[in-house]
Amino acid sequence: MMAKMYYEQDCNLNELKGKKVAVIGYGSQGHAHALNLKESGCDVCVGLRAGSKNWAAAEEAGLKVMTVAEAAKWGDVVMMLVNDEVQADVYKKDIAPGLEAGNMLMFAHGFNIHFKQIVPPADVDVVMIAPKGPGHTVRSLYVNGKGVPCLLAVEQNATGKAYDLGLAYAAGIGGARGGVMETTFQDETETDLFGEQAVLCGGVVELMKCGFETLVEAGYEPENAYFECIHEMKLIIDLINKGGVAMMNYSISDTAEFGEYVSGPRVLPYEETKKNMNAVLKDIQNGKFAGQWIAENKNGRTFFNASRRMLAQHPMEVVGAQLRKNMLWGDDNDPDTASN
Repeated sequence: MMAKMYYEQDCNLNELKGKKVAVIGYGSQGHAHALNLKESGCDVCVGLRAGSKNWAAAEEAGLKVMTVAEAAKWGDVVMMLVNDEVQADVYKKDIAPGLEAGNMLMFAHGFNIHFKQIVPPADVDVVMIAPKGPGHTVRSLYVNGKGVPCLLAVEQNATGKAYDLGLAYAAGIGGARGGVMETTFQDETETDLFGEQAVLCGGVVELMKCGFETLVEAGYEPENAYFECIHEMKLIIDLINKGGVAMMNYSISDTAEFGEYVSGPRVLPYEETKKNMNAVLKDIQNGKFAGQWIAENKNGRTFFNASRRMLAQHPMEVVGAQLRKNMLWGDDNDPDTASN
């Protein structure tokens, strides 16, 4: 069965009329949600820590800004858009005391609800609207009259209006223009973590790193290795995003397509790769990964910080930074402001 999809004609933005929407956080997603909702006619405020560096930026954008606790008490709808690792503490300290029966607590990722780091009271709606794209794209597509597709999940429907309000919120940020797919907090959390770890972030970075190192160790110039194994990744993914693997294969040479069939399975042996991917998925499903991430944050992020430093020092990153400075697109390097 196909997942249920909703579009603009299925969403009534008027469901948010008379509702006050508090967006907690003003990072990549937070700024996009707040600005899109405001321009959709919603009554919006941004909740930030006192002294936050983003306070002035939000005010300059014409948004009301309050402390997190004030915003949570003010809002009928409270969207949590701070990082996963701090959400539980922010919720306990500043959100929970301001929640009232009939409020709607929202998330853009299911981690803290699914792994029970946050347990809301039974008399509030708990809903997820998760845009399937970074915040700057949520913003830029909205400005251009389009929208990033979203996922909708309802964990608690205390008022009986959670689906209607969730769809209205999706319409308010532009998601209904691209389509809203119904899912669950569990499915979104587990598939999102798996995709990030096994393919999109973990898998792709390791693949690019291995390709880069193989060419450099064989005596090729690091700059050539960077262009062939890293820079062109975006060009290929853009083709797949637009028309699937078929469009990529149509656009590349027959030589490249033949190499795909012959050498791809040698680099990533199917059975072994699937076995490893299933192990990653199992650790996500049974909570092992969540436990590791929660413990990592409680213990000072020593592994996380060391890994980040090592990656920054990798020749792939050093060479890439030097090349990008010399390219026409080299100054477009801020993921939170690009295309806004």
